[in-house]
Amino acid sequence: MLFAGKLISKMNFLAHLYLSGKDPKRMVGNFMGDFVKGKEIDLLEPKISEGVRLHRLIDEFTDSHPVVSQSKDRLREKYRHYAGVIVDIYYDHFLAALWQDYHPYSLEEYAEHSYQVVRSHWHLLPPKAQFMFPYMERTNWLVSYAQINGIQRAMDGMARRTRFYSKMEESTLDLQKHYSAFQSEFQLFFPDLVKFVKAEIPEIEIG
Repeated sequence: MLFAGKLISKMNFLAHLYLSGKDPKRMVGNFMGDFVKGKEIDLLEPKISEGVRLHRLIDEFTDSHPVVSQSKDRLREKYRHYAGVIVDIYYDHFLAALWQDYHPYSLEEYAEHSYQVVRSHWHLLPPKAQFMFPYMERTNWLVSYAQINGIQRAMDGMARRTRFYSKMEESTLDLQKHYSAFQSEFQLFFPDLVKFVKAEIPEIEIG
């Protein structure tokens, strides 16, 4: 998705919010992680900074996980370096679609709570996050990803805005073609990610 002239490479906001636990400022920091560059993190208050650092750790763990690599390898020939972006969104789809397995509240309730948390910390968001968030909330990304047509809208939007021809608008067809394989890989990977986050922040409450 292009906002303020840049493609947001990580669109899995639901996973990042979920993995932040219940602390609002950690949630906000994790939410805005892609918008904080380099040493800008040192200017943030401690819990926001912790959320940004957690965001980066989650991305590093995900990018190096062998099960995620299997998912990306299935797409790499066709989508090349966009394969990782697509898998991020696939995995957010499965988290949304299987939400009842991971959280006691409904996805709609959790999404509204998350939007309220971000809105209440609006003054702390970087400008590009402030630019993006109203569109995200208005079109309800967190809930829409549970449906294939929500994923299609996301892929269409990114395909229109990539500098080079990415074919991402075709990626929901690949999701449907290999749905069971991608779902199995997500269900293998995600518990490992939760365990990793809990090891990094022992006091965190996830789910």
